[in-house]
Amino acid sequence: METTKFGIIGVGGRGGVFQDNNHLPEEGYEIVAGADVDQESLDAFAKRFPEAKAFTDYRELLKQPEIDAVFVITPDFLHEEMACAALEAGKHVYLEKPLAITIEGCEKILRAAMKAGKKLYLGHNMRFFPIINKMKEIIDSGKIGEVQLAWCRHFINYGGDAYFHDWHAEQRYSTGLLLQKGAHDIDVLHYLMGSHTVKVSAMGMLSVYDKCPRREPGTPGKALWDDKNYPPDAVTVPYNPVIDVEDSNMVLMQLASGKQCAYLQCHYTPDSDRNYTFIGTKGRIENHGVGDNAQILIWHTRAANTLQPDETITLRGIPGTHSGADPAIMKNFREFVRYDAAPLTNPVEAMRAVLTGIKAHEAARTDLCVREIPEIAPDILEYFCK
Repeated sequence: METTKFGIIGVGGRGGVFQDNNHLPEEGYEIVAGADVDQESLDAFAKRFPEAKAFTDYRELLKQPEIDAVFVITPDFLHEEMACAALEAGKHVYLEKPLAITIEGCEKILRAAMKAGKKLYLGHNMRFFPIINKMKEIIDSGKIGEVQLAWCRHFINYGGDAYFHDWHAEQRYSTGLLLQKGAHDIDVLHYLMGSHTVKVSAMGMLSVYDKCPRREPGTPGKALWDDKNYPPDAVTVPYNPVIDVEDSNMVLMQLASGKQCAYLQCHYTPDSDRNYTFIGTKGRIENHGVGDNAQILIWHTRAANTLQPDETITLRGIPGTHSGADPAIMKNFREFVRYDAAPLTNPVEAMRAVLTGIKAHEAARTDLCVREIPEIAPDILEYFCK
């Protein structure tokens, strides 16, 4: 049996999910190397895969000739450097979203893939969520007519835990949470609307976490996950010394198709949900939840009281993290590498989500005025959108 060999750059955190799903010797896929600067994470990897090579320097991993493809599961500000290095080393690359944190970084990665002739796959796993694909099925069926308008309200009750204790809290490492976190939702809105943003305006505030206790500079910090960490000022572990990203954002998007979208994000809500609404010429759909037991509510009849939808669809989810989206996206990547199967994510579309986030941050931090999204170079479009 043909064997495809993987290396993982960033074996801690979400790197564990990639270990769970991609070491499949019986199917001809093996994890043969891992790299991480955190020794504890690297030791755990080595214990789990005693025959694999372990490195503290990712460049040493890329020198291993037997590796066919790598998973880059590292902080956003490292994506450009590591993805380019992996492609230049002749490896296929699975890169976690966002593609990069600058426009120049995005283009550099795509051109590195073009030059190397290697496959570049972006980890926009929300395209594989059952609830997202069911909403796309409803929209594409014409059930609610021609969709003209969409918005996403993003409630993030773990915002403090995940994004204000570490590098996410600093613009120099993330650009901002509208890009870092919002890249998922911007991509989903583009995906379900069948178009991409050409003009954007936005506003945002840092109004809660700037008033919370901070740890001393130079002391290590990492993301926490504890439901007891609420409200934000009640936590016992102080936040990152530097916090200069917004904890709420609001974005308006004009699409190339002429249709429009909105994205609203808040990092200090008590509840957690991504609530999408799509309004067509013959009805409206809205979801409650994106994981197991998520629901889609459908309205297509005008009535005096419309609190109750005409239809409700409940999705139970499928096994695996993120309601089965993680196993599904990784399977798509493996088949893309081995069999040239059609990828459900695309580097150009990932870049468009980043461009929208960057330009929205620019508007929000200056004059709140409309920004045009830069055009992607024609040769890049031709290469990745065949």
